[in-house]
Amino acid sequence: MGEENLEILIDAAKIKRRVSELGREISKDYAGRFLTALVVLKGGIMFASDLVRAIDVPVSLEMIGLRSYGKSTASSGVVEITLDLSSPIEGQHVLVIEDIVDTGLTLNYLLDNLRTRRPASVRVCALLHKPERAKAPVKVDYKGFTVPDRFVVGYGMDLDEKHRNLPYIAAID
Repeated sequence: MGEENLEILIDAAKIKRRVSELGREISKDYAGRFLTALVVLKGGIMFASDLVRAIDVPVSLEMIGLRSYGKSTASSGVVEITLDLSSPIEGQHVLVIEDIVDTGLTLNYLLDNLRTRRPASVRVCALLHKPERAKAPVKVDYKGFTVPDRFVVGYGMDLDEKHRNLPYIAAID
């Protein structure tokens, strides 16, 4: 699929199992409450789609678009909101669903922004975490996998809009 060399890090079956486990854990923690799942676009869409179907409490969906990578494999450090929330989240229990926490700068920016909107609570669920790259402290409440400091694609994540449709997660050279 293109000229890049891909090395599969996490296969589709392993992703499916972990998403199921996360759904059960989130359902337990939010039992008796209504949950607003806030999907960080575009990379989080595949993960969020599978995750919300694995959650057994009432869930509403909100989307927010953020960009800090552009066409590069390194974050610019500047976060841009490309799509804002369509409804207020004041008083709601919000679960941010993110594809990957890398430097933490984008997520830190988002969490600061969300706090100004006065939700009842905010937690973070990230499919992937790269702790070696952390530049800003962020708490990931629900984590799928820890990955090495390599650029990854697949399962919603891309390189210049390519590879999002892969059913697995791969490192790219």
